[in-house]
Amino acid sequence: MAQAGPARPPCAFGRLPGPAFGVAAPELLEATLLRLAADNERRLRELPAAAGCFRGPRSTELIFLLAEKWRLDPPARYQAAEIFDRFMIKQVQEMYNSTEESGESGEQGRSHGWNFLKAQMHNMFMLRLVSCIQLASKLSFHYSSLDYSFTKQELLESELAILKGLHFQINLPTPLAYVELLLEVLGHNGCLLSLKQLHEMCVHLLDLTYLMRDVIYNTLLKTSIENSTPNELQIAKFLSVKEDFMLLAAGIIGTSAFILNPEHWNQHSLGTTPTGTNARME
Repeated sequence: MAQAGPARPPCAFGRLPGPAFGVAAPELLEATLLRLAADNERRLRELPAAAGCFRGPRSTELIFLLAEKWRLDPPARYQAAEIFDRFMIKQVQEMYNSTEESGESGEQGRSHGWNFLKAQMHNMFMLRLVSCIQLASKLSFHYSSLDYSFTKQELLESELAILKGLHFQINLPTPLAYVELLLEVLGHNGCLLSLKQLHEMCVHLLDLTYLMRDVIYNTLLKTSIENSTPNELQIAKFLSVKEDFMLLAAGIIGTSAFILNPEHWNQHSLGTTPTGTNARME
């Protein structure tokens, strides 16, 4: 098995130096912001009910740890987590549908078929997860063959299954893309904080949000409804909040600004909600 590529200078989770800010033209910034906002709205409209189910703390931590071991950039680990979540949801739905359409009679027959498929999915879990990381590493342009206990043929077949399952639509914006674009907008509008420091803090907080997603959003839901036991309808309606990448990016940036300068953070040019008119280029 081919070994991972040569070591590169890491920081948290194998991080490379961050992006360069202040180089994009205002017209390009505005066009990109509008496109990302439209993508976010479309994704929220098409959310499956199970969105985020495979972005739990254990699978996310494993993805992040493997990304650190293989020295992948931050975009690769977030992209891997998103690809894995989307593919596994689709695979579970297809497997469930196949048991319903199998023609097996009675509840016991369908249950037996579903249990068999679950065992099959469990056996493929690690291969699928590693394949998602490898696909994400290729998208980040820092691809190297990952050192893991699967043959090249197994990985290639697994990658192809994921690509086909997602109709080859794997290079979608992650929350980090929204964070970095909004930071670029803030820099254009005269943010007083160092964008490099702000970006580094944002990545740390985004890591934490991925790893503690359920705790953070469950607390937010209970606080917003002023009830410690939300009902099923409230939980279902809150899904669009949990999956809103633009909202997450704005929250990450605002929290990072507060951590870096709690005394004066209200004076910084953070503006209003970044999806509003105040985020447009002047």
